[in-house]
Amino acid sequence: MEVQKIKDIVIVGGGTAGWMTAAGLAKLLRGKYNITLVESDEIGTVGVGESTIPMINLFNQMLELDQNEFIRQTQATFKLGVEFVDWARIGDRYMHGFGVVGQDLYTVDFHQYWLKQFQAGKAERLEAFSINNAACFQNKFIRAQTQMPNSPLAQIVHAYHMDATLYARFLRGYSEERGVKRVEGRIVDVRQRPDEAVEAVVLQNGTVVTGDLFIDCSGFRALLIEQTLKTGFEDWSHWLPCDRALAVPCASGPELLPYTRASARPAGWQWRIGLQHRTGNGHVYCSKYMSDDEASHILMNSLDGEALAEPRPVRFVPGKRNKAWNKNVISIGLSSGFIEPLESTSIHLIQMGIAHLLTHFPSAEFDPIVIQQYNDLMAKEYIWVRDFIILHYKATERDDTPFWNYCRTMEIPESLKFKMDVFRANGHVYRDQDELFAKVSWLQVLHGQRIRPQTYHPLVDLIPEQEIQEYLDSVKNVINACVRAMPSHAMFIADHCAAPKM
Repeated sequence: MEVQKIKDIVIVGGGTAGWMTAAGLAKLLRGKYNITLVESDEIGTVGVGESTIPMINLFNQMLELDQNEFIRQTQATFKLGVEFVDWARIGDRYMHGFGVVGQDLYTVDFHQYWLKQFQAGKAERLEAFSINNAACFQNKFIRAQTQMPNSPLAQIVHAYHMDATLYARFLRGYSEERGVKRVEGRIVDVRQRPDEAVEAVVLQNGTVVTGDLFIDCSGFRALLIEQTLKTGFEDWSHWLPCDRALAVPCASGPELLPYTRASARPAGWQWRIGLQHRTGNGHVYCSKYMSDDEASHILMNSLDGEALAEPRPVRFVPGKRNKAWNKNVISIGLSSGFIEPLESTSIHLIQMGIAHLLTHFPSAEFDPIVIQQYNDLMAKEYIWVRDFIILHYKATERDDTPFWNYCRTMEIPESLKFKMDVFRANGHVYRDQDELFAKVSWLQVLHGQRIRPQTYHPLVDLIPEQEIQEYLDSVKNVINACVRAMPSHAMFIADHCAAPKM
C-alpha cells in the first residue's frame, strides 16, 4: 500500500530552535515538502544559550557547513570543556573536559588504575590525564590531528561558544536558500480541526497559514503544544530549584579562554563565555533564596569588562512537556522543556528533537505508535540530562547558605542515586544505554564534586604498582609535550577563522 504523505510543514517561531529545525529539514527533505516558518520581529527570543557541546559538530556536518565560515559568521570561539568553581566546597576548581581521560591499554578502564594511585596519594589530579583539560589550563587549542592516530592530539574534542542570535541568522540564510519560506507576522489565532489537531495559524494581518505538520518553536510560550493543545508539563523544580537568570554581555577579557566557566554563587551559579567580540555572562539563581536585585548586584560586580547592556531577565520552570509530540504538533526547543544551561544542553536537545523527528517522520495518518516512540525517546533525552545536572547540586559539601543546604539534603531521582552509589562503591561509572553524557563525563563530575569511591576495581592489582605508576607518568608526559606544541586559543582563531571586526 502506498504511503500517504504530508505536504506542508509549518514551523512556528524562529530563533535557534526554529532555524535549526528549518535548516535540518530543508537539507534532508530535499525540497520534496513545503516548509514555512512563521515568526514575528516584534517577539524576541531568549537567545542566551551561547555554549554548546561537541554533538553540534554532527549537526553542522550534516548541513555541510564550512566550519571556519560558521565560526566567523557567529563570532564563535572553541570550547574544550567547562570549569566548575566553588561547587563541592568554596575554593574547589575542577574541569569537565570533552574527549577521553587517559589511555586504555589494560584490562579495566584507565581511571581505575589512576584511582588506586590517587587513593595512595601517588597520582596527580585527574585533569592531568586529559589533553582537553591540559589545554584548557594553558589556554591552548588545535583541532584534532586525525592524521596522528596514536597521539593525544588526535583525541581533542571540541564544541563552540557562539552568538546564538547570529547562529539563527546564519541558518535563516541557509534555509531560505534551500526553499524555506519565511512569513513575518504575529500569530493571533490557532484554528483546529474537529479532532483538535491544528489546521492553521492566523496572523494579525489576516494571513492564514495552513499545514499538515506543525512544529512548535515558540519558546516558553508553547503556543501550539500547550496554549492550544493543553498537553501538560512535568515540573522538576524540586530537583532543580533555580528558576531565574540574568544575562548580560561585557567587553572581552584579557584572555580568550577555550572553556566555559561556571562559578557557584550563594543561591545558584554564574556563567562566563568568551566570544570573539565580547564575553557573555549570566547568573542563574533561585528566587526563593535570592532577590532579583541581589542577583543583579552579584553579576554586575563580577564582570571581566565593561557591561555592554543592562541585564536581561529570564524566568523559567525546569521540566518537560508531558508529550513532546501531540496530535500533529511537535514541540522543539523551549516549548518542549527546559533544563537550566549548566552543561550547555539546550541546543543539543533541539538537535535531538530534529534527529528523532527525521527518524520518526510521519505519514498523513500520523500513526500513534510512531508518535509514542518519539515521545518515549525525547522523554529519555530530557531525563538523562536532568539527572546529570542534578548531580552538580546534590553532590556538594556546602552548608554555607540555605540554598546549598537544600540542594545537599534534597531527595533525588532513584536513577541518579543508583549511579552515585555505584561509583562510591568501587569507582564504576554506570551509563544508561545511549544516554548523552559518556562515562568520562560522569567520572569527571562525580570526582570533581568530591564523591570518593571506597575502593577500586580488583583486577587493577594484576598489574604491579610500579608499572601502573610508570604508565600514568607516561600518559601525563606525552599530553604535556603535545600541549606545549599547540598554539594559543587566540592565535589559532586569528590564523584560521577570525571574524571581521564589528
